[in-house]
Amino acid sequence: MRALVPWRPFRELSTLHQDMDDFFSRFFGEEEWLPTTTWRPAMPAVESFVRDGEIVVRADLPGIDPKEVEVAVEGRRLVLRGERQAKEERKEKDYFYREVSYGRFERAVDLPEGVDTDSIKATYHEGVLEITMKAPKQMVAKKVPITVH
Repeated sequence: MRALVPWRPFRELSTLHQDMDDFFSRFFGEEEWLPTTTWRPAMPAVESFVRDGEIVVRADLPGIDPKEVEVAVEGRRLVLRGERQAKEERKEKDYFYREVSYGRFERAVDLPEGVDTDSIKATYHEGVLEITMKAPKQMVAKKVPITVH
């Protein structure tokens, strides 16, 4: 008996991409002079968690000047806005390569009711923006004992 398998068109696109890469690698070889792109998506990765009675929101912003990032509280949402601009340029004796990538981003994180928005602090270190604020009392972790029978 044959099983029905759902068609996933993006899976085929992924294998097409790999097939094209393999084709060009066989044709041109693995040469160092071929330009490699350093494009990164404009949308930064964001994580949030509770630590020591505080809500912590971290955003990966490598290569972005922290002065160009806006942190705002809009209602019950923490909003991060900015723009990524990356430039790469290489000059060798037989070629010149320039790559420019950029894009605006906006990320929003819903805040729980009762969060103390007056206690917000933002720090930037080695490409990571960390925003902290006091968490509501109901979000503070509570240890639950385990009963063994």
